[in-house]
Amino acid sequence: MSCATPALPPSLFTNGSLSSPQNVSMNSLNNLVKVSDSGGFKWRLVIAYDGTKFAGWQYQESPPTIQSMLEKALIHITKLERKELHLVGAGRTDAGVHAWGQVAHFVTPYNYTSLDSIHAALNGLLPKDIRVREMSAALPEFHARFSASSKIYRYQIYNDTFMDPFQRHWAFHCAYKLNASKMQEAAKLFVGKHDFSAFANATREDGMPDPLKTISRFDIIQMGSLLQLEVEGSGFLYRQVRNMVALLIQIGKEALDSDIVPMILETKDRRELAKYTTLPAPPHGLCLVSIKYKEDHLKLPLDCPVTSFGRHHTITRCKLPFY
Repeated sequence: MSCATPALPPSLFTNGSLSSPQNVSMNSLNNLVKVSDSGGFKWRLVIAYDGTKFAGWQYQESPPTIQSMLEKALIHITKLERKELHLVGAGRTDAGVHAWGQVAHFVTPYNYTSLDSIHAALNGLLPKDIRVREMSAALPEFHARFSASSKIYRYQIYNDTFMDPFQRHWAFHCAYKLNASKMQEAAKLFVGKHDFSAFANATREDGMPDPLKTISRFDIIQMGSLLQLEVEGSGFLYRQVRNMVALLIQIGKEALDSDIVPMILETKDRRELAKYTTLPAPPHGLCLVSIKYKEDHLKLPLDCPVTSFGRHHTITRCKLPFY
């Protein structure tokens, strides 16, 4: 495939410099583009975001979503159309859910010789509650969603008489004294391969997803008043994690015994869970921590630019002449 070197849109620049804190020049970004006849190039992003003000990951024009904000920035930088970028995220987090290790990929018809400036420009255009932590080249077979081998989610509960105001956006407040040992005992009963239909909310987006999922670990970590519930699995159904947490909270209150977990799993019926807890745990306590991938899909392509982890600012010292 051959293509002309794309010019970056003038709307991004003020007096020849990118209108962002990174102050990357137009010429320097255009010089990083390497035209090739070999076809498209795939790029992997690792993204962190505070989901408080966003309507989840999945694209929609209004209200804003994480995907729509990323696409807007990428369209400005690459000057490609949305349908040409093919931006795909690994996990479609709900409104209010956060991420430290969300992964996405997109494609361009041209290669880059360096990623540091593109990375800096991308973060300069994104709102402050979304940051690209890492940018790298990816093999054609890499897929942010389908190459994943497991995902790790963490749910935070602030368990005290009053809420720590500094935790209010990232932890659910529970004023009931929770028995962490009972919760850990019950959490272990989720481990293994099960049909999680009873813990999934209905969704129109995925049709009929496979309800068989494997949970490899489910840990309850107590750090003073903060309880962290960390679960790793091959995949999760819609709102599965928040529904599991909601049941564990009831067990932590000692309103239910841990043997309720296998009993509800066996029914494969969401209505059975609703008898004991009607709503999922609130979204703001949940964070997508990281995603693990098949090793062969994480290999870098030949002759690709070095992975960008961002760069530190430096100060150029002024040398004054001696008189």
